[in-house]
Amino acid sequence: MDPRRTSTRLLLGLLAAALAAPLTAREFTIDPAHSDVGFTVRHMVVSNVRGAFTGVSGTIVLHMEHPERSSVRAVIDAASIDTRNEERDTHLTSPDFLDAARYPEIRFVSETVRREGDLWTASGTLTLHGRHRPVELVFRLNGPVADPWGNLRLGIEVEPIVLDRKEFGLTWNQTLDNGGLVVGDDVTVHLTLEAVAPGPSLPQNPEPPAPRPAGDPAE
Repeated sequence: MDPRRTSTRLLLGLLAAALAAPLTAREFTIDPAHSDVGFTVRHMVVSNVRGAFTGVSGTIVLHMEHPERSSVRAVIDAASIDTRNEERDTHLTSPDFLDAARYPEIRFVSETVRREGDLWTASGTLTLHGRHRPVELVFRLNGPVADPWGNLRLGIEVEPIVLDRKEFGLTWNQTLDNGGLVVGDDVTVHLTLEAVAPGPSLPQNPEPPAPRPAGDPAE
């Protein structure tokens, strides 16, 4: 029998077993290249400005049988904000807004996790601009599935979160001639995350099968 066929069957068998077995407790690492942390905020009353943070990291410990043992930890690089306007991005990272030099990270750490049907809820603390506020992330899971490199991948779709920026000390604004404000107070955050965990361990150099005795039928 061809040793390469043996290795392939072993790999596929272990991956199938990993996916079929209950996912008791596994730690997934957020993949920033396949995750999106976006937001919208009202601009001059008449429109919305859209932006994103390109720097995101963190871990998700998922326990399917005991959801209360799960946890979520995410870190966003405040200086990675991108609204497709360099001048505006510079203003948003300045002391008028995020003050990224002083507060370089935006953090969420869960305190409890619960599951109701397909919906998961992670309740925890969001730290932004040096302020700490309770926040709930309500999300659905997609997967896990095996990728071509033997890892497990998990999709997390979070329901939109509305934050009042003033609660985090982000109070800068200007008044328009009509009495409106340049920047709205409510910021709607959209999170779509992908996370990866190592698949089942495999032998680095599997031993070739022993030669079959003469006369045995080949596979």
